[in-house]
Amino acid sequence: QLQLIESGGGLAQTGGSLRLSCAASGDSFATYALGWFRQAPGKEREFVAAINWRGGVTWGSASLKGRFSVSRENTNNSIYLQMNSLKPEDTAIYFCAARRLGASSSPSQYNYWGQGTQVTVSS
Repeated sequence: QLQLIESGGGLAQTGGSLRLSCAASGDSFATYALGWFRQAPGKEREFVAAINWRGGVTWGSASLKGRFSVSRENTNNSIYLQMNSLKPEDTAIYFCAARRLGASSSPSQYNYWGQGTQVTVSS
């Protein structure tokens, strides 16, 4: 069992930055792949990025890769999503998720989810 708690969301202006954190507890964090997803109102959950246990990152799109970065600190049982050059279309609830095997872009492949943190980008 793994519990995940996101933090760091809030309101940002276009072009601004936010850093999301996801803290894990309850199991051997270092053995999990962690993913970031987001969901805007009325839309399906979208894959942002995932980081495997060795730190390798898979991105949902080149556009996200150019503006966001993902990192993990196994000693702190945490992963981070640094979001720069924010756009109004980045407005969504951001979730972190975990699975034991390799990183995946499919939400259905993840066993554990946080409650989400709201990110709102004003134009």
